[in-house]
Formats: sequence, C-alpha cells, structure tokens
Amino acid sequence: MSPFRITRILPEDATDAALRADVLAGLTGSPRTLPPKWFYDARGSELFEEITALPEYYPTRAEREILAARSGEIAAASGARTLVELGSGSSEKTRYLLDALTGLGAYVPVDVSESALEGAGRAIATERPGLEVHALIADFTAALELPDTPGPRLLAFLGGTVGNLLPAERSAFLTSVRAALAPGDTLLLGTDLVKDEAVLVRAYDDAAGVTAAFDKNVLAVINRELDADFDLAAFDHVARWDPDREWIEMRLRSRTAQTVKVQSLDLAVDFAAGEELRTEVSAKFREPGVRAELAAAGLDLVHWWTDPQGRFALSLSTVR
Repeated sequence: MSPFRITRILPEDATDAALRADVLAGLTGSPRTLPPKWFYDARGSELFEEITALPEYYPTRAEREILAARSGEIAAASGARTLVELGSGSSEKTRYLLDALTGLGAYVPVDVSESALEGAGRAIATERPGLEVHALIADFTAALELPDTPGPRLLAFLGGTVGNLLPAERSAFLTSVRAALAPGDTLLLGTDLVKDEAVLVRAYDDAAGVTAAFDKNVLAVINRELDADFDLAAFDHVARWDPDREWIEMRLRSRTAQTVKVQSLDLAVDFAAGEELRTEVSAKFREPGVRAELAAAGLDLVHWWTDPQGRFALSLSTVR
C-alpha cells in the first residue's frame, strides 16, 4: 500500500466557531443570507450526490465529459508531478486526471471533511501503489498552506464551486491560489457557463424536489448544531436567475410570519410572510470574464476546453 496521511490545518473547534459566526451575521443582516458551505453535513452530501445524477443537473456530467476527453492534454500541458485538489470530496472525477498524469508522485486532496478525506484518500492510496497521498483538513478559502511535494504542481478546483464565491471573495481566493503556486505550476479551474435561463433554473429547482431538500438541509444543520427551531415545512425553496449579475440565487422563502429561535446564540429571528433567506449564489461565466479575473490575480489562461454542448468549461492557467 502506498503512503497515506492526513494533516489537520483547520483547528478542531474552527467549524463550530465559523458556523456560529456565519449564522449570527447572516440571520441578523439585511437581506438575510447563509453561506452554502453549511449544506454539507452527511445528509447534505448525500443529497448533493443525488442532485449530480438528476436529468436537470448538467454541470457534473458536462465536466466529466471534458475530463474524459481532455485529461491527456491537461496532463501534457501541466507536466505535473503533484496534483492538489481543493474541495476534493469523493475525488470521483479526479481519477481521470490521476490516470492521465503518468509522472505523478503525490496527490494532495484538500477538504474540510475528515471523513471524506479518509474514505476517498485512503481508497486512492490503496488503488495506486507508489502514489503518495497527503490529505489536508483545511478551508481552501483561507490562505493555502501546501505540503512540500515535487513540482510542478497542478492545482485543480473542479465542479464550478468557484461560482459560489461572491466577486470580492473570488478575487481574494484566486490571489491566495496564485500565492501558493510557484513558477511552472498550473491551475485547472472548472466554471459553469452562461446559458438559457430556463436550463439554469431547472438545474437548481428539479422536478423531484431533491434540490429543495438540499436547500432546506441548511436549516436542519442549524437546528441540530445550534439548538434552533426552524420548521423546514414553513419555508419554500426558490431558484432565481439574476441576469445583471449572471448568477443563480437559491433562497428559502418564509411561508408565513414566524419567529425562529436559535438557542445557542440567544437569538430570535422574525421572518415576515414571503421574506427570503439567500442560501447560495452560483455565478455563471464567459471566457473573457474568467480570463480577466485570473489575470487580475497574476494567472494567465492558456487553455480553454468545453463540453460538446458548450455548457461547462475547464481552463488551465499558468503563473505569471
């Protein structure tokens, strides 16, 4: 069996402290918001896996098509000896890159979930003798601290997750990525593309109601972790396209006037009937915009690949 180890960068109590801070700020702000990272407890992760298999939800399939067709080109262009993956989760799509990167010596999956890293990281280490797997329990939106592994490195951020960051957050994130990379390293970035509004809304409001359950799961997380009394049935899932900002917003709309208590924060929150709580932004991109955002962070986009239907893109950038 090849080497496998986990390093914890995120302090043990950091998740609880971050949840408390985010919920307090988000529920007392105007408009009310919650960060999408709190969807992903064990149940939320199961629901998201279901979402990726829905007929309406194209991004996962489209990105997989690109990886299946282009991983050889990505490997040749990057020449990577280390693959770093941010928000690695199950590492399912990563196997296309691992197969193509024939000179690879190390794989560094980065995730906040220790259980996900244990499962996926250990499985890859077992499958691939000779590959060092060094998993990091870390928040990739914070400053990146990467282990000392052979260069050049390919840093992959797949799934279109970069679109969940607001513009200022994206700028800070890409700047931190650039700071973590050395000359010769590359960034592989997955971005969902602007397309017909109906296609986008269906992807975030499926007929089976799986995305609605996923959206409401954030309330279940707050109920459990912060002793709150959200009634999930008292909120409706809403997905809306903002044509000016070119992003999808997921919201929870209060069906009635109600008061929610969050005991751990000694907080009572009054919702008016019809009031909405924003739970996710998912930005959609165009190539010139992606190129400009990367350039502002000191990265040069050198390859741009899309699936045959032009729904999703992977871009490869080099350090300036």
